[in-house]
Amino acid sequence: MQLLPVNLAYFLEVARTGSVTEAANALNVAPSAISRQVAKLESGIGVPLFARHPRGMTLTEAGSRLLAHARRAETESTTLLEELRTGRGAEARSVAVACSEGFARRLVPRAIADFRRAHPDVAFRVDVVARQEATRRVVEGLADVAVTYTMGPQHDVRVECAVVVPVAAIVPLGHELAGRDRIGLADLCGYPLALASPGTSQRELFDIGAQLEGLTVRPALVCDSLGPQYEFVRAGGGLALVGDLGDLGHIRQDTSTEGVAYVPVDHPVFRQREAQVQTATGRRPSWSATQFTELLVAALRRDRSP
Repeated sequence: MQLLPVNLAYFLEVARTGSVTEAANALNVAPSAISRQVAKLESGIGVPLFARHPRGMTLTEAGSRLLAHARRAETESTTLLEELRTGRGAEARSVAVACSEGFARRLVPRAIADFRRAHPDVAFRVDVVARQEATRRVVEGLADVAVTYTMGPQHDVRVECAVVVPVAAIVPLGHELAGRDRIGLADLCGYPLALASPGTSQRELFDIGAQLEGLTVRPALVCDSLGPQYEFVRAGGGLALVGDLGDLGHIRQDTSTEGVAYVPVDHPVFRQREAQVQTATGRRPSWSATQFTELLVAALRRDRSP
């Protein structure tokens, strides 16, 4: 059963397949019916939603924005139908979380465990994705909440909480820098480094800071996954840089079990990066998603507090 208006449902399928013919096959309707509904939708809105090509159709900017709305509406419709059919309230539904790897290490799974102690009937799905992808999933209704990193203002989501992310060097236990209160970028660059790839916010800020100080950076290891970076440090290969509250919220705790120590890195460039809890605008969240979001906000602020 479909709760979406017919023209929106047809638009959604054309956007998915990139073809009127394939959309018609998927929906088991005539291609002419698909074309009429899409044309009617474009006429009513007053702008083209697709660019027509000999081998298919691609979304215009307006079409991409409508697609995000349509996906949110589709997700809400599916959830509502499931609740109506099963007789279960919104408090019993699952919660989808999108987050970066750093938050997936500690903060998010611990928040889930805390939540389920009080509400064991709520199930969770956690997708570990890049920061922009986490935001996109919330915008398009594929996730109820995101815990991710940003640089600059956010316009398409509701920011429930934002904190500046500290950055620290990961050094082996007993390393000469391990006892320092803080270090600078020049200290870091005196050792082999494991860094994230240039497309990540942390690496982008590191490169800007190094350039401002005239430092030459030749990473010994480039890897976006935290696991190999930690093992590189533990094995004595060099140092690594981490800017994840999932790890840095535990700097004050005994880290000897991890075989590494954390040393804060002092540079103003890193103050441009925030950790955020994000939810969708214009969409009614379930009770469980709302309550879990509040728990995440409290956990993020607690991990950031001195």
